[in-house]
Amino acid sequence: MEGDDVNMAAAESTETDLDDMKRRLKEMEEEAAALREMQAKVEKEMGSVQDPAAAATSQANREEVDSRSVFVGNVDYSCTPEEVQQHFQSCGTVNRVTIRTDKYGQPKGYAYVEFLEAEAVQEALVLNESELHGRQLKVTAKRTNIPGMKQYRPRRSNPFMRPRGPFMAPYFFAPYGYGKVPRLRMATRYSPYF
Repeated sequence: MEGDDVNMAAAESTETDLDDMKRRLKEMEEEAAALREMQAKVEKEMGSVQDPAAAATSQANREEVDSRSVFVGNVDYSCTPEEVQQHFQSCGTVNRVTIRTDKYGQPKGYAYVEFLEAEAVQEALVLNESELHGRQLKVTAKRTNIPGMKQYRPRRSNPFMRPRGPFMAPYFFAPYGYGKVPRLRMATRYSPYF
């Protein structure tokens, strides 16, 4: 009788374990389905951005905005966007002034000024080498970056590096390794070495 009780208890514990495992498997399947749904939603949103037609229109829009904008270099670090706007107000209606900053929020020393009219860009180019906060501004027409086209910069040579080429051992090292030259010792009667 005891053997039957043990078998019954073992069968009941196996059934409860099996039910627990089925419940956990169902929860995991539901989570996986929710993750697949979220991933499909994100891919759909990303796909609309990477759509070639949408990319072409955004590129055309960017080129149109850049044709109404100027690059302003050598801007004083304490200069505010309002001061830059007042400086370029005589050229035309200023739509936006963007002073670029680094990752710490410090100004980089240049700005972009966007106008409402494209004709204002020619007027703004006249202000090249004008002074703002005691510094001469460098004003040029803003260029449009082409995505995926990075300008190639050749590597500068370092005067402290050895030239690359076939390896040649320097002449000032001893051929026996680590710069030590073996010395020959004379055997003497009282030498501790012999």
